[in-house]
Amino acid sequence: MKLFVTGGAGFIGSNFIRMLLNDELEQRPDMVTVLDSLTYSGNLQNLESSLKDPRLSFIQGDICDIPKVESATSGHDILINFAAESHVDRSINSSLRFVQTNVLGTQVLLEAARKNGIKKFIQVSTDEVYGSIEDGSWDETYSLNPNSPYAATKAAADLIVRSYWRTHDLDICITRCSNNYGPFQFPEKVIPLFVTNLIDGKNIPIYGDGKNIREWIHVDDHCRGISRVISGGKKGNIYNIGNGNEISNNLLSELILKHFDLDESRIDFVEDRKGHDFRYALNTSKIESELGFSSKIDFQSGLSSTVDWYRRNESWWRPLLSKSLDEIS
Repeated sequence: MKLFVTGGAGFIGSNFIRMLLNDELEQRPDMVTVLDSLTYSGNLQNLESSLKDPRLSFIQGDICDIPKVESATSGHDILINFAAESHVDRSINSSLRFVQTNVLGTQVLLEAARKNGIKKFIQVSTDEVYGSIEDGSWDETYSLNPNSPYAATKAAADLIVRSYWRTHDLDICITRCSNNYGPFQFPEKVIPLFVTNLIDGKNIPIYGDGKNIREWIHVDDHCRGISRVISGGKKGNIYNIGNGNEISNNLLSELILKHFDLDESRIDFVEDRKGHDFRYALNTSKIESELGFSSKIDFQSGLSSTVDWYRRNESWWRPLLSKSLDEIS
């Protein structure tokens, strides 16, 4: 089995690669090729341990580069697309790069997969394509109602992926996951932003009144879900990946503050984000019943290990602060 992984030097992609090469996932590949453009959030340090594995090869390149993508994907069996611009605040301030990477880049990958006979194409998407929901939860048939430029580009990519199944009979699956956390997450994202701010003696910023709700899953569990979809996902199907762990931004901040023995006086409420979604919630009964997936890491222990990781790895995140927005995800 030969896997082609885009965005493999980013947060989720690099965790997937490490787990894959450490035999922690279901696949046992003969070869893994990573394509990553190494923009601000892609970092070869994320793959430092994996690069020693003879099965892994790395190519620096943009998924919008048609000749490079068509050449690099040749001879592979499975393509997993992690590559994306993902920070909502950046998409609000400047959406062009999001459209180029998330929409055009996905189409380039699909066309290369079609021409090169890729056997399975996995599109890693997000729960944000569904919009915001006050009550209940989204299943995979829910309409797409994205509210940010980032979410809109991911929704557009999902639709293009689906079209290649219907038009070209390409074996595709789309995964839509809840908010991820864990090691190697770029410090503009909410949990590492809060943690690194507190390590540096700064307060933590919360949008609006802090009542917005997100569902959190550890990146390792997300990778296990993707692995399960690679193994058993049905052609043309979408799978939500989550665990029902809903937490308000206020509660999240309180839990993180406890790790530093600090109180709510270290919170700064800031002007709300434009178009800020109130609540995300996924119905994951499909992946649970069809593929037998369930998350393994409870939030309290996962958060604790994540805080400890950032405390121990200042040499990794501190040089990245100059590239980060002082805003939350």
